[in-house]
Amino acid sequence: MRTLLWVVAIAALAVGLTLAASHNTGYVLLALPPYRVELSLNLLLVLLALGFAIGYALVRAVSAMLRLPRQVREYRVARRREQSRATLLEALHEYFAGRYGRAEKAAAASLELREHSSLAAVLAARAAHELRAYERRDAYLEQAAAAPDGEPARVVTAAELLLEQHRHQEALEMLKRLPHRHTAALRLELKAQQQARNWEQVLALTEDLRKRNVFDASQAQRLRCYAFAENLKRKALDARALEEAWGRIPSSDRADRRVAAAAARSFAALDDSSRAHRIIEQAVDANWDSDLVALYSECEGGDTVRRIERAEAWLAKHPGDAALLLTLGRLCGEQGLWGKAQSYLEASIAIEPTYTAHLALARLQEKLGNADAARRHHRESLELALAQLNAVTGGRRRTPL
Repeated sequence: MRTLLWVVAIAALAVGLTLAASHNTGYVLLALPPYRVELSLNLLLVLLALGFAIGYALVRAVSAMLRLPRQVREYRVARRREQSRATLLEALHEYFAGRYGRAEKAAAASLELREHSSLAAVLAARAAHELRAYERRDAYLEQAAAAPDGEPARVVTAAELLLEQHRHQEALEMLKRLPHRHTAALRLELKAQQQARNWEQVLALTEDLRKRNVFDASQAQRLRCYAFAENLKRKALDARALEEAWGRIPSSDRADRRVAAAAARSFAALDDSSRAHRIIEQAVDANWDSDLVALYSECEGGDTVRRIERAEAWLAKHPGDAALLLTLGRLCGEQGLWGKAQSYLEASIAIEPTYTAHLALARLQEKLGNADAARRHHRESLELALAQLNAVTGGRRRTPL
């Protein structure tokens, strides 16, 4: 409809101009001595219109010729950019599909086009790392550093790949190059500090990441307690350092079984068995744990009678706990209460036969002079230990040399 209206309007304009020209009798006289040129006004108007059209066309042609080199350059840049984008997308697709050789080849092709060079170099480095081509990986990372905005991506990538090789010190040095460490960099630093066993730094980083909502409360609790436990183990040979490390642990975390077990073993190693017993007692009273109860009898020394009384108080609340019965059997044997020790050990075996319970009962039978019973429990202890070993190793046994 719009086209039809334009056609009608142009036709009407042409008819109007034709009628106006037919009634126009004017003329134009141009005098340039010794010449005189007389033209009708209509012809002059037509000549002026043609001259304007020709002049406009010439100006446009010259302008296009002048712009042609710049347009060619822009076209080449756009074409190179599109080729780089296509090869980079291909590299990403191949990388996430697990075809690392193709991904490296496509990323290297994109890198040669010098568009998206930082991303292409980092992607090529990751693909080369998966192919265990570490020299090529390092070369790509160097190229990423040359890009204007490539340093942060290069640093984070290099640190992550170094951590996969357990080169934590180099990874930490690499992360120091970042002016501002974002969340991903902090997570990498946490992993590096864990590999380096710098547990105090792990605690600080865990708290920082918890504030950034990287970990929920339970995840942060597990990481924090693991770091506390490992830090206590490192202080097991220094009484003052151990006391300071234990004093810095919040009371809520002291009840964790890993923290309490590490503290108890560390204090026991320094011949402070009474402190070890109190730590286990407080942790068990707060959160019942059979492993801690078993450790209660392994930390030898101190007042054995008091420990028996405490364990028997626990037994009233947990009568069917095999670990608690085993602990009572060991404590009674340590105190020379042979009858009670045998009863507790037999009750523990009846609930859950373990090689430790059979071994404790075998040693008790040896003290009582029951050689046949001792041999039988030694044999059952060995069979259970081998069964547990096979379960851990998947049934594979080492062939004797």
